Amino acid sequence: MESVNRNVAGIDVHKKMLAVVVRQERDGQVEYEKRKFGTTRSEIEHLAAWLQHQQVGDVVMESTAQYWRPVWYGLERHFPLHLCHPLKVRAPRGRKRDYRDAQRLADRWRSGDLEESFIPGAEQREWRWLTRTRVQVKRMIGVIRNQVEGLLEQGGIKLTAVASDPFGVSGWAMLQLIVKGETDVKVLAGEARGVLRQKEKQLKEALAGQLDPVYRFLLKHHMEQVELLRRQVSELNEELARSMKEHVMTLQRLSRIPGVDLYAAQELLAEIGPGAEAFATAEQFASWVGICPGSQESAGICYSHRSAKGNKYLRRLLCQIAWAAIHTKDTFFAGLFGRLKPRLEGKGAAWAVAHRIGKVVWLLLKKGVEYEEKGSAIPNPRTLQRKLRRLMADFARAGIDVQSAMAQALASA
Repeated sequence: MESVNRNVAGIDVHKKMLAVVVRQERDGQVEYEKRKFGTTRSEIEHLAAWLQHQQVGDVVMESTAQYWRPVWYGLERHFPLHLCHPLKVRAPRGRKRDYRDAQRLADRWRSGDLEESFIPGAEQREWRWLTRTRVQVKRMIGVIRNQVEGLLEQGGIKLTAVASDPFGVSGWAMLQLIVKGETDVKVLAGEARGVLRQKEKQLKEALAGQLDPVYRFLLKHHMEQVELLRRQVSELNEELARSMKEHVMTLQRLSRIPGVDLYAAQELLAEIGPGAEAFATAEQFASWVGICPGSQESAGICYSHRSAKGNKYLRRLLCQIAWAAIHTKDTFFAGLFGRLKPRLEGKGAAWAVAHRIGKVVWLLLKKGVEYEEKGSAIPNPRTLQRKLRRLMADFARAGIDVQSAMAQALASA
C-alpha cells in the first residue's frame, strides 16, 4: 500500500485527546512532528487542516473502544485512513507513551508491517447500525418473554407448557385477559386459535392458576414493553427497506439460498457489502468471519484448531442460516450435513455447513451469479466404500462376524 506522498501520520486515540505524530522523510533523514488535539468536531477539523499543511498522505490510528469513530468520520473525506487493532500494535509493558505509540503506528505502517481492519463505507455503516439494532431489539423481546414466563409460574399458570409461543396470537389474547383479572379457564381457553384448539383439555389444566395484583401489574408492564419493541422492529424494517431499495435484486439472489429469508439477506448485505469488494477470495472471507479452522501451533505441535474470533454478527447469522438449511429437505446443505455428521458430530457438521454457505454468499455477491439448488448429492463410490469399511470395523469391534451372520440369514431364508 505505497502512498504517493511519503509523509505518514499516526494517531493515538483517547476519549478527550489525540496524540498525533507526522513521519517525514527529507534527504534520507526521518523527522517527526508532534502535536496534541482534542476530540470535538472543531478540533478534528483543525487536525485535518494541520495534516493537510504537513502534506500527509496516509493516516493510521488504532481502534480504541468507540473513540476512533468521530476521528475516522471527520478525516475520511480528506485522507486515506487505516485502522489497526490495539492488540496488534500494543507497546511492551513499561514502554507506553502517547507520542511513542503514535510514532510506532506511523513507522510500522511505512514499513508495511501493519494489518488494517475492514471499515465499510458510510452507506454500509448505516445498514449495519439498522440491522444490528434490530437484532438487539428482538433479543430484548426474548428476554421479556422469559420474564413473563417467570411471572406466570408465580401464579401456577403453565401456559408455555402447552403453547410454544406465549406471545403468539392465542397466547397474547390470553395474557390480555389475565391482566384484566380473568380467571375462568373456559373463557381463557376460548381464545385459542389454530392447532391450539385441539389441546383444550391440556390448556384448561395449564391455565388453572391465578396471579396476584402485583404480578398482574408487572405482566401488563411487560406486555406494553413488547408492544413498543414490536413497533420499533416494524419501523426498522421499513427504514431498511427504504435504504436498500436499490439492491432489491441482490437481496432476491441471497434469498434463494436455503435458510436465508429477507431479514437474513438484509443482514448479509449490511455486513459484507453489495459486492464484497474487501475480500479477494472466499477463503479470505471465511477467515475474516471466523468460520474456518484456526491454528495454535508451537514447536511443530498443533494444540488447537479452534476458530479465531471474527465478525460475531455474521458468524451468528451464518450458523442460524446453516441450521435452517439443514432442516430444509432435498437440499445440498442437508445432504452435506448428513455426510459429515458421522465424522464431525452435529455441531461440527453444522459449522462446516455454515462455512460452505459463507463461501456461497461470497460467490453470489462477488461474481453476481445466481444460486442453483442441485439437491442432495448421491454419494460417489469412494464415499460408499469408506462407509462400508467403517461399518465393518464397527461390527468387528462389537464381535459380530458379518459373513457368518449373512450365511445364517441365507440359510433361514
